[in-house]
Amino acid sequence: MNVAPHKSTGLKLTRVHALACLTALLLFHWVSARASAQDPLGSWEEGPAKKAILDFVARVTRQGGPDFVPPPERIATFDNDGTLWIEQPLYTQFVFALDRVKAMAPQHPEWKTQQPFKAVLENDRKTLLSSGQAGIMKILAASHTGFTSDEFATIVTEWIATARHPRFRRRYVECVYQPMLEVLAFLRTKGFKTYIVSGGGVEFIRPWAERIYGVPPEQVIGSSAKEKFELRGEEPVLLRLPQVNFVDDGPGKPVAISQYIGRRPIVAFGNSDGDQQMLEWTARGKPSLMLIIHHTDGEREYAYDRESQVGKLDKAWDEASKKGWIVVDMKKDWKTIFPID
Repeated sequence: MNVAPHKSTGLKLTRVHALACLTALLLFHWVSARASAQDPLGSWEEGPAKKAILDFVARVTRQGGPDFVPPPERIATFDNDGTLWIEQPLYTQFVFALDRVKAMAPQHPEWKTQQPFKAVLENDRKTLLSSGQAGIMKILAASHTGFTSDEFATIVTEWIATARHPRFRRRYVECVYQPMLEVLAFLRTKGFKTYIVSGGGVEFIRPWAERIYGVPPEQVIGSSAKEKFELRGEEPVLLRLPQVNFVDDGPGKPVAISQYIGRRPIVAFGNSDGDQQMLEWTARGKPSLMLIIHHTDGEREYAYDRESQVGKLDKAWDEASKKGWIVVDMKKDWKTIFPID
């Protein structure tokens, strides 16, 4: 004979289960906190790169020491694509743009015969790449503008919640680099203010950066489209226009740092030629640390540098050798790439 469980018993079990989950969660955080205190860069192999980071932070935060830097001047800037998260085989924001074109296609029947949209809809990558910069700009304009800023933030948030990387089958926000998450957190515990300075769109990164990186929207700098204020009824909105406002890449990065931060960083992380000028701009006359992430692990992630069409590392690599910048070898210096599931 089947006997239905008593309601109070079910409630009691639910509470016990909840208490057990809470206890396990607290234990996990306690163990994690102890591990972090013992080794804040636990995903880094022991070696020159890890030692350079730890030694530098110790020097600039030692009160009364010769290299002490006051907290307001402890600025750290990070590129995003290829530095904080994956950028191969295509920049994530461009994947987003392609998905947006496909989602919007029913409202644009002309795209079936109009390039580069036809190539996108037919997954014709060769024709798409042959459209060059002009084709890319058309795709970005169609997929990123014509919305209000709030509408676009919602679109990005919904996409980033489910979109998955084609090789790793992880959500893109799970394809962030665990060793770099540790660096961000470690620096903040030492009084640093951490900024993202990306060639990607600032409006694309801001909706999720704080949740994933701990970097609030006002500390995200990136390329941007022009916007126009208007009233829709009594509702004030910012309308995104199909015009480039600012390109935050290469020499644009020091300009953006100067305009939006107002201080030179003393720590800068990048991974490509587009980050070279940011590293060159990093503080002179003060202790400074410049690091380049070199993608050398084709098994756990990707291996690429001088010949890559995405995240090309060529001139900046040469400059690193000349100027003593730290080159982080992903294969040798990182115990793990992505956060554990």
